[in-house]
Amino acid sequence: MPYLEHEDGALYYEVLDCTPPWVEHPPTILFCHGVATNADIWSDWLPVLSGAFRLARFDMRGFGRSAAPGAGYRWSIELLIADVLAVAVATNADGEDGGGKFHFVGESLGGTVGLALAAMHGESLHSLTACSTAHRGGDIRKVGEWRRFIDAEGMEAWSEQMMPLRFHEGAVPEPVYRWFHRVQAASSPDSTLHLADMLMAADLSESLADIAVPALLLAPDASPFVSLEITRDIQTRIPDCELQVFAGARHGLACSHGAACARTLLEFLKRRGLA
Repeated sequence: MPYLEHEDGALYYEVLDCTPPWVEHPPTILFCHGVATNADIWSDWLPVLSGAFRLARFDMRGFGRSAAPGAGYRWSIELLIADVLAVAVATNADGEDGGGKFHFVGESLGGTVGLALAAMHGESLHSLTACSTAHRGGDIRKVGEWRRFIDAEGMEAWSEQMMPLRFHEGAVPEPVYRWFHRVQAASSPDSTLHLADMLMAADLSESLADIAVPALLLAPDASPFVSLEITRDIQTRIPDCELQVFAGARHGLACSHGAACARTLLEFLKRRGLA
């Protein structure tokens, strides 16, 4: 399994390239997940997109197969952006696929990282897609309760409490539900809580106007964390931005509606002449 070594541990990443061999320098989509999950959350997206794009995904620092820094680590949005750009180099996502650029897709915290990445390093991107994403941490509901609950009850109980907030009953098959719960419960509590604190302190409101690449927002209609009002506010602040709302979805949209999200992304990129 490929790992990107850095001074604080290692980042796990992988690349799926099913593009035809006669396509020179196919464009890359780089995926970034959110808190307490891993790169496998994108599994249902891959069959939809794999014929037209190289698909790079990684486990965010602190989760999955990547190293967890532990207590006292100094997390920042800039650090997570640096990880994205390092993975882009390691996977050749920013190589010869079109002037050193790649498409970025992020969900939840990964989407917030994408907003900041696009505002600060837009020259690296062809497009930005953000799923179940907020730009102002103070507007996110329920996250402030996590520390008290995890300290008192532990990650297993926290994950059980989170699952109905991720998915409506019956929204995903039982094996997917069990997998998500297992991954979430096994996540580092330090990484989960410190990244939640970092997210709650973030406010990207003023920087969204600096995003100059085509942007797509994918929003559940019933996230307990990120309201549609938040998503629509993001849309008004990004100069070139489209919004697709999915009915019957909660915060785990990227998992529960993965194939539908991927089809929406593919149609968006084709409409923009980027696929």
